[in-house]
Amino acid sequence: MLLKFIKQIVFFFMTVFGTLGNISVSVNYMWSWVGGTEKKAIHLIVIHLAFTNIIILLAKGLPKTIAVFGLKNYLDDLGCKIIVYLERVARGLSICTSSLLTVVQAIIISPRASGWRRLRPQSAWHILPFFSFFWILNALLAMNLIHSITSTSLNISQHKNKDDYCYFMPESKNTKLIILPFMVLRDAVFQGAMGGASGYIVFLLHKHHQHVLYLQNSKLLYRTPPELRAAQSVLLLMLCFVFFYWTDCAFSLFVSLSLVNNSLMVNFQEFITLGYATFSPFVLIHRDGLLPDCWNSQLEKLRKCLSPLSVQ
Repeated sequence: MLLKFIKQIVFFFMTVFGTLGNISVSVNYMWSWVGGTEKKAIHLIVIHLAFTNIIILLAKGLPKTIAVFGLKNYLDDLGCKIIVYLERVARGLSICTSSLLTVVQAIIISPRASGWRRLRPQSAWHILPFFSFFWILNALLAMNLIHSITSTSLNISQHKNKDDYCYFMPESKNTKLIILPFMVLRDAVFQGAMGGASGYIVFLLHKHHQHVLYLQNSKLLYRTPPELRAAQSVLLLMLCFVFFYWTDCAFSLFVSLSLVNNSLMVNFQEFITLGYATFSPFVLIHRDGLLPDCWNSQLEKLRKCLSPLSVQ
């Protein structure tokens, strides 16, 4: 009973606070996008990442929360297919978008003499084709779930894998041989690009740090450019992604190879699955001070609107 109560509380708070955090990040960057003179590609990518996280939390966290609170068999077969399909697509989008965010940030802070500078997006709208490619790619890779997922409300034999509100039906070997290599290839390519771009960012930040030390020794004042501060935030966000992704993989492997049904490990693995979608917006909020800046700008605009009324 204690474990069930803890699971209810954790799933509820992760889903609610994660969703609110991602909404706050997306609204703040949308406001900067609409009100700013320069449309930054990074802002558009962060908005897409926050939207992807919201889909994961609503498609994975919300049904889990409802199931943990005791309401089962509330989804029909079609609803179950849609929920699990969206969650799988969104998880793939999270990997692709996080990789794109790191690569674009590395290109933005690269030196002007570098060849990477030529790949810098001239307009934020040049990022949109990448989003279309990501959606098509992950939608195709998740197509097998349409046939292998069914609702627990149906009369299914108990030997099949049960997931509180949906059954994962056994797949044929041919389907696994087709889908699994492409999923592994997708993760390897995008995480390889993410790792290379992150290493390049670390190298550039190290050079910047050495430059700052030189200027301090020369008694010159130097302020960190906003591009480098944004690069530090993106790097911290990628460390958060790597931690939750590989921890999820490790626990999934352990649970699948374990001969004993360890409910504690299964529950912890489910929490880790939602970890990146829940905590990544708060990394940006804490690092970039999104909410204080947003509130200050809104209060300043409200003060300007009220000042003529006070004069009258």
